[in-house]
Amino acid sequence: MSPSETSRYVRLRVDLVLEVTGRDELTDAALRRIDDDTFMPDEERTHAKAAAHEDEAEALAYLVEPFDLVTGVAGVEVVQASWTSEQADYDPDVEVWDLDDEDEDEDVQ
Repeated sequence: MSPSETSRYVRLRVDLVLEVTGRDELTDAALRRIDDDTFMPDEERTHAKAAAHEDEAEALAYLVEPFDLVTGVAGVEVVQASWTSEQADYDPDVEVWDLDDEDEDEDVQ
C-alpha cells in the first residue's frame, strides 16, 4: 500500500484500569448478556457462563464492546477490532502504571 492508502487508517489504543466494586453485579450483568446473545452456541454459552462466574476480567470482556466507542462518530468505520481483559496487580505508585509517561515516550522521536 502506498502512504496515501495507509494514511486513512488510524489505530486507536485505549488502556483502562477498572476497579471492580461490585463483583456480583458485574457477574450478573455478564450472565444476562450471555443469555441474551442469540448467536452464541449452547456449548460456548456454558463455557462463557462458567468463565464469567470465575473471573471478573472474563465477565467484563462480555460486557465491553469496543465498537460502541466509535458508533455514531461521523466519517469512520471500524475495519478491525480486538480487545482483552485480564486481572491486574494495580499500584498507582508504580511507574509502569503511569500511562501519561507512555505517551510522552512515543512522542519523542
